Amino acid sequence: MVIINPGNPSGCVYTYNHLNKIAETARKLGIVVIADEVYGHLVYGSNPFVPMSLFATTVPVITLGSIAESINKLLVYSPFPPTLIQGAIPQILEKTTQDFFSKTINILRKNLEICYDKLKEIPCMMIPQKPEGAFFAMVKLNLLLLEDIEDDMDFCLKLAKEESLIILPGVTVGLKNWLCMTFAVEYSSLEDGLGRLESFCQRHAKKIYFNRINSSRSANSCWNIKPCSWC
Repeated sequence: MVIINPGNPSGCVYTYNHLNKIAETARKLGIVVIADEVYGHLVYGSNPFVPMSLFATTVPVITLGSIAESINKLLVYSPFPPTLIQGAIPQILEKTTQDFFSKTINILRKNLEICYDKLKEIPCMMIPQKPEGAFFAMVKLNLLLLEDIEDDMDFCLKLAKEESLIILPGVTVGLKNWLCMTFAVEYSSLEDGLGRLESFCQRHAKKIYFNRINSSRSANSCWNIKPCSWC
């Protein structure tokens, strides 16, 4: 059994009780639990991160981690050759203080609030669950409120062409008509990107449909009109 905690790309963080039930289920089935905990250090919601290794006495656990995710920008965006970075890793691990991670979490928490609040203002989008870890958000796309948009892939292609903004279509992670966004960017870039996203959605909104809706109900109630393929 493979679990990803914190979730990627959902951003969910499993509770102790939930992980305990997973361990008990795996024990009954006689299987090993492989725990992907790459984003274990990036948690900022109400649920604390609980390592699966706490349940190793119940079931065999193999834990996966990543240095690259902990110092992501240094390793991914550095102009220096990989061998130089590899040589620096011992010093990085030794001298990187907890303060570095605390500041990173605070930045991500602030960015999440900005992203979450802004997306709530865009009628055709909704985040069913606010992320509590990692740095991704899964956003539900309501095609009923858009014109000339066939699906999430079409949405992302036109968004890239018209606004030079790249968002991952949900179909790539098995969720059609969803969007996978990241808020792990500089504040100015995040603000600019959200502004472009809002402009794109306004430009492709069904104007007549919205006028009819706004005359009798709020735009948010459009999510409860009737069951359809994106529910």
